[in-house]
Amino acid sequence: MSLARALYSVLTWAAQPLLLRKLRRRAVAEPGYGRAVGERFGRYARPIDSLMPQSSTDPLHSFVWIHAVSLGETRAAAILLAELRQQLPGMRLLLTHGTATGRAEGEKLLLPGDVQVWQPWDTRGAVRRFLRQFRPAIGILMETEVWPNLVAGCQQRGIPLVLANARFNAASLRKSQRLAALARPAYGGLTAVWAQTSADAERLRSIGAPVQGVFGNLKFDVVPDAAQLARGRAWRARSARPVVMLASSREGEEAMWLEVFKKKWHPALSDKAPSAINSEANQGASPVQWLVVPRHPQRFAEVQQQLRSAGMTVSSRSQWADAPEPADVWLGDSLGEMVLYYGLADVAMLGGSFAPLGGQNLIEAIACGCPVVLGPHTFNFAEAATLACEQGVAHRVADIGQGVQQACDLATDAPRLAAARGLTQDFTLQHRGAARLTATAIRALLGIPATP
Repeated sequence: MSLARALYSVLTWAAQPLLLRKLRRRAVAEPGYGRAVGERFGRYARPIDSLMPQSSTDPLHSFVWIHAVSLGETRAAAILLAELRQQLPGMRLLLTHGTATGRAEGEKLLLPGDVQVWQPWDTRGAVRRFLRQFRPAIGILMETEVWPNLVAGCQQRGIPLVLANARFNAASLRKSQRLAALARPAYGGLTAVWAQTSADAERLRSIGAPVQGVFGNLKFDVVPDAAQLARGRAWRARSARPVVMLASSREGEEAMWLEVFKKKWHPALSDKAPSAINSEANQGASPVQWLVVPRHPQRFAEVQQQLRSAGMTVSSRSQWADAPEPADVWLGDSLGEMVLYYGLADVAMLGGSFAPLGGQNLIEAIACGCPVVLGPHTFNFAEAATLACEQGVAHRVADIGQGVQQACDLATDAPRLAAARGLTQDFTLQHRGAARLTATAIRALLGIPATP
């Protein structure tokens, strides 16, 4: 073991009480963090033999382990998993996560015989107990999750560990270069890496990762839920005004949007303390109906209060029966319904791109036929954002003020909106195929021949 990893191992072991305290705090707002906490440290309720497949030598009967840390990675994993189940009939899934939202989403992917647990904290002991418990035939890390002790533990046990749908931006490269004594062995210890873009591949190679292909982004292979999409579109058809969504908004972005809203449509209130906007008098002042969908569920109540404190009437999805109720703002306060919201929206402003957070998943919006307005910060989806702008299904702006204007202009210009919608399907189809390529590469690593 290198000196760098030995020191890292001591620090992760010493940090366990801090992790426990953090989990307790987060469980107050998100009870999922208080669930099965022992799994974080490689402690499991059931004995090893009760979970183990009957054959630990046949990869078709051993666990195929996928690690999807959070919600976005879990959704990408779902796309890959569907292809894996086709190419590896009868496979048993071991699914791990780091966040409560990821775990909740992952539960939907389980079939009889599958197992879902928390990712082990990256101490040598927790990793050892995790690998001994499940003995996976292969480990598939989604997008960015590379942990030094986890990689070393798989190497020691001869378990191939791959990084799929890999993205690696310039900031991640700089951080890895500063910690090169730790990062280089970790990335270099992977069995294979399949990158989203050529730029990701180049940066990953520079830190020692064994990049074996550029397969594109799995999220282009998403097939939106038809029932949700149809319901959203039916609700949109009943709206008196075009609908613009602030999609997957992050901390601070709702306040930025509110300030623009007040200056644009209620200038008398923009420099005053929050006081009630007379909704009856001002109803319809905005040319569009606004829909705000926060990224994180623990912020639903906070955003609702923020909107109401600004004097707006709010209609929340959790209170809707057959359709949205009239209000200044519709609030999307539900999980697993982004397809419905994109169906409901004429145009989406991409959250996380107006604050310097790298942007959320614009690919899902476009797959649902919803054109997108992007802020300046899209480094998490850099190539997809560039391609979308070049092909007319997304529009880049410098700040949220321009974003509001651009979104309203597009939503209220019927011919231009129809043209943008018409381009979305071609854009999505053009970039599909990563799921098949990735699943085929995984099957090859397992030594399983293609089915005739």
